[in-house]
Amino acid sequence: MTETLTDRRARLMGPNVPTFYRNPVHIVRGEGVWLWDKDGKRYLDCYNNVPHVGHCHPAVVKAIADQAAILNTHTRYHHDLVLDYIEALTARLGHDISQCIMTCTGSEANDIALRMAQAVTGKIGIIATDNTYHGNTTATSALSSRRPPIGGYPAHVRLVPAPDSLRSPDPDGSIFAGHIKAAIEDLNASGIGFSGMMLCPAFANEGIPSVAPGFFAKAEAVIREAGGLILCDEVQPGFGRMGSHFWGHEWLGLTPDVVTCGKPMANGHPAAAVLARPDVMAAFRNAFGYFNTFGGNPVSAAACLATLKVIDDEGLQENAAKTSAYVMDRLRALRHPLLAEVRGVGLFFGAEFVLDENNTPATAFVEDLVEVMVAKGFILNRIGRAGNTLKIRPPLPFGIEHADLLVDALTEALATTKVPA
Repeated sequence: MTETLTDRRARLMGPNVPTFYRNPVHIVRGEGVWLWDKDGKRYLDCYNNVPHVGHCHPAVVKAIADQAAILNTHTRYHHDLVLDYIEALTARLGHDISQCIMTCTGSEANDIALRMAQAVTGKIGIIATDNTYHGNTTATSALSSRRPPIGGYPAHVRLVPAPDSLRSPDPDGSIFAGHIKAAIEDLNASGIGFSGMMLCPAFANEGIPSVAPGFFAKAEAVIREAGGLILCDEVQPGFGRMGSHFWGHEWLGLTPDVVTCGKPMANGHPAAAVLARPDVMAAFRNAFGYFNTFGGNPVSAAACLATLKVIDDEGLQENAAKTSAYVMDRLRALRHPLLAEVRGVGLFFGAEFVLDENNTPATAFVEDLVEVMVAKGFILNRIGRAGNTLKIRPPLPFGIEHADLLVDALTEALATTKVPA
């Protein structure tokens, strides 16, 4: 009997290794916003933010290959490229953020950010939302709500209710700020103390709720009054995805102490970074011994520099803004009995489906809808606490013509996907 690829994965990788979709897609090639499976079927990539400037962009591929043929080592030796990249990246940041630690993953970057807050404040209490994701290390996974840690959440972690524009409108962020204030008071009363809050400024894993610039202002004031740091996880919203702004925190209008980034910054090559003010960096460096063998290696730095250049040379941030407005217009025109709210900012889009006036999540319907779209040749997925929000997050070259293909197919899929009785 021939072993299936699913069986082979289980044999070699163990159980419960996640894959998208009931019928996993076997991808063998990518180019731009397109993917091809082993049978030659083409898919429009409406979801993957790792190939930020398009799958297999020739400029990034060339930069990786050329540098790999010259030198690849680590930052305990001097080399110029990592410094060139840090200068180029920090030039796009304000708030006196001018120093950087290069890592390989966003999980590593966020783990360092948490320790930076501890080093500055001398406290360990940390706040995040109750429907978020910030990584896979022991420290960052304790902030994530997908699976509670074995033994329960650590005593120093407080998870506050995530913004929910459908069920709990909070236009000025006062409710959200109140939850943060209560969490800080609880941390202090317990003797743990408060070091800071980590958040994605687009609230991407929270289901992309409709919040406006200024939403976080009251929360920021509460955090500052308590002496905590603001740790901005820009892994998803950074590098021009917001369209109107290069960073999510710029769009939201908050002042970060630490910025982390990852997936998009080298277009799929494993690179990530922690960016901070010199005083924050000094506190961390003096409190913790840290070194990352692969972080900031010359090949990664070359890939990062090339990606940054492509964003500028091809006007991809401007394209994100233009495409965003067009997609939102088309999504708002959709009609379906279960469609409760359409949301979006930059090249993030969400469409939430509910079963009734009580906003009961239509989880099974959205799961079926995703499968129908994949069968039609469109890669997307679902998000939110109950997985009932369709999530669309394409690479930055995604244009008007691609948006039309997507929304036309989605219109057809909505008409044919069975509505629960």
